[in-house]
Amino acid sequence: MKVLLVNGSTRENGCTFTALSEIEKILAEEGIDTEIFWIGNDAVYGCRACKACVKLGKCVYDDVSNVLAEKMQEADGIVLGSPVYYANINGSFAAALDKAFYQNSLPLANKVGASVVSCRRGGAGSAFDRLNKYFTICRMPIASGQYWNAVHGNSPDEVKQDIEGMQQMRDLARSMAWMLKNLKDSEVPVREEKTFMNFIR
Repeated sequence: MKVLLVNGSTRENGCTFTALSEIEKILAEEGIDTEIFWIGNDAVYGCRACKACVKLGKCVYDDVSNVLAEKMQEADGIVLGSPVYYANINGSFAAALDKAFYQNSLPLANKVGASVVSCRRGGAGSAFDRLNKYFTICRMPIASGQYWNAVHGNSPDEVKQDIEGMQQMRDLARSMAWMLKNLKDSEVPVREEKTFMNFIR
């Protein structure tokens, strides 16, 4: 089993990385392979709703979203980590996730998801909510812990001093490991074919 931990920060080794590293440590103790994938600092084009990815299997704009989509397909579990910018997730990360999840919605079903946010002070709740919506639209069960998955601090050292937040990262990791192990050989539910409708009568 493998968990992909996605670092959606513009800083490769910052506060978000610190939180993800704590999760990675516990997953390793649980015998689960991991990879921390940083989205980097290159430009990410937003989704244009052209639907070319439906035919091509990838976005026509060859940015990090295509690499992310491939890595998510290979993983059994996915942890999305983002800093909080203006009470939401990093804009480049949002663009990459929109495209990676759109082209991957069927292959991601039944993989275990979890999200983590890092903030100096406020805005964690709305960012956390945004990340979890990617999982719920793709039929992914969500791992949880004893509180909402956030760490606080303005530097990696300050995040490490957030003893409750770091404990939550460890608790979340153990929940994810438990779910992965218990869902590994279970039967997936029978699904109805998706029905689309708009509300114009």
